Amino acid sequence: MSERILLAHGSGGELSHELIARMFAPAFANPTLARMDDSAVLPAPPPGSRLAFTTDGYVVRPLFFPGGDIGRLAVCGTVNDLAMMGAAPLYLSAAVVLEEGFATDDLGRIVASMAAAAREAGVEIVTGDTKVVERGSADGCFITTAGVGVIPAGVELSGAGARPGDVVLLSGPVGDHGLAILSQREGLRFASPLESDVAPLNGLVQVLLQAAPALHTLRDPTRGGLATTLNEIARQSQVEIIVEEARIPVRPAVQALAELLGLDPLYVANEGKLIAVVAPEAAEAALAAMHAHPLGHEAAIIGHVQEGRPGRVALRTALGAHRVLDMLAGEQLPRIC
Repeated sequence: MSERILLAHGSGGELSHELIARMFAPAFANPTLARMDDSAVLPAPPPGSRLAFTTDGYVVRPLFFPGGDIGRLAVCGTVNDLAMMGAAPLYLSAAVVLEEGFATDDLGRIVASMAAAAREAGVEIVTGDTKVVERGSADGCFITTAGVGVIPAGVELSGAGARPGDVVLLSGPVGDHGLAILSQREGLRFASPLESDVAPLNGLVQVLLQAAPALHTLRDPTRGGLATTLNEIARQSQVEIIVEEARIPVRPAVQALAELLGLDPLYVANEGKLIAVVAPEAAEAALAAMHAHPLGHEAAIIGHVQEGRPGRVALRTALGAHRVLDMLAGEQLPRIC
């Protein structure tokens, strides 16, 4: 491991996992943390009840982008981490670090956006903290949110839950968020403007749970994109995942910009999409439930799970060949969430 922290350590890819495995996991070792899911699952009274608890930091640049801003991102990102465990999100905290000289009008826009996103998700922001640091120390505004939700009885979701024979679904096109951020950052203009997909997914998850109780894994492909998140699932579950390139939805504008810049949309971050791994007999019901929801109307079945080589993800290309879809190695787009 490098003797210094690199931008790539925040990518969500191989270096992020190495940093966590070598520095944080051994120091904080406990059975709850060892699951390495999107949220911790904690026992709560009465017996059989469980809480989901998560936290995340947001350092996106620019703070305002097509389709959202850092405030909406902070609320939706934490709500979604709870939802990926099947939890109904209830309460959030928000800690804001402001740089000296930051415009109060911009802060007002961010706070209003957070409040609107919380109402949309049906959660309350119930506690928080504010710090101000010297000019040049925080790049405007950083936000950390934590969240708590309740997991209904009988719901058991985990990155380790995928089983051979399962079907892999994706709720919609990939790459929107990361490339919307990049186009705004670089001042790129297109006939069809790119917009972030940032949205709270808890409503979609509740519909999905009702339609397909045989749901094994939910994950939202944020940092590192679809490819990295599939690798995380394959490694946690010790299975092989095969995905079909032709079935993975990508918007034409996203595909065009990615090709122009030499990026792969499968590794670009998303903030309003989810991956669902379900038993084969529940796949069609799950897909129909997604299609009936505004955030899942472009959902698709993109692959399946098999025993194969544990921990591997393979992509079947449009030409019928197979290639290994590795976890993101470096940093494609820094500061996108």
